[in-house]
Amino acid sequence: MSATEQSDSTLDHSIYLQPTVYIDSDHANILAFAAETVDESDSQLEKAVKLYYAARDSVRYDPYAFGFDGNTFKASNVLAEKKAFCVPKAILLAALCRAQNIPARLGFADVKNHLASDKLIEMMQTDVFAFHGYADIFLEGKWVKATPAFNREMCDKFNVLPLEFNGREDSVFHPFNGEGAKHMEYLKEHGHFADFSPEALVKSYEEVYPHFFKVTGTDLMLEKMKTF
Repeated sequence: MSATEQSDSTLDHSIYLQPTVYIDSDHANILAFAAETVDESDSQLEKAVKLYYAARDSVRYDPYAFGFDGNTFKASNVLAEKKAFCVPKAILLAALCRAQNIPARLGFADVKNHLASDKLIEMMQTDVFAFHGYADIFLEGKWVKATPAFNREMCDKFNVLPLEFNGREDSVFHPFNGEGAKHMEYLKEHGHFADFSPEALVKSYEEVYPHFFKVTGTDLMLEKMKTF
């Protein structure tokens, strides 16, 4: 699905409320978890904030919980597995928001992780996190970025400031960690999407992680990502 930059509060945002194959906001477990997380009397902003923290901390960030099958990127599966990397966690947050009738879409950007572990850099062969995922939530007439990737427990362990979200300001990676060392640097924006796009992710990964495709070609990789 093509990227969109719509942000005008007068535009029709119904596309950002619909369930999709990946953002399966109509799944029984997604609906139940979202309903249990919020109160009926909450405003949309209050609901979005609660859903953000639920997505951030109920699912552990794990960069090695990476697969190229469709279930890796399916919100209901992310909720069940309780561990995922940034893209599936963003998909989960978007699904939870849509389950509560809050417009949400996906955003992607390349970021440079100055504090990446040697093990992770060895696997990725770079400190660039390509196609890092976040959710874009429509609240009080504007789109607000929410990045649920790093759970609080992981942040405390690595002395990284956990990302807070108030529903009014963008929640994006901090440029520095708790000790003032360089942490995250945004390099390139890929735009916003109403649904997860395997084609866009693979295109980005081909550019930054060509070694991922030495054994499995692009076409086979895409086929796997569309298989559930």
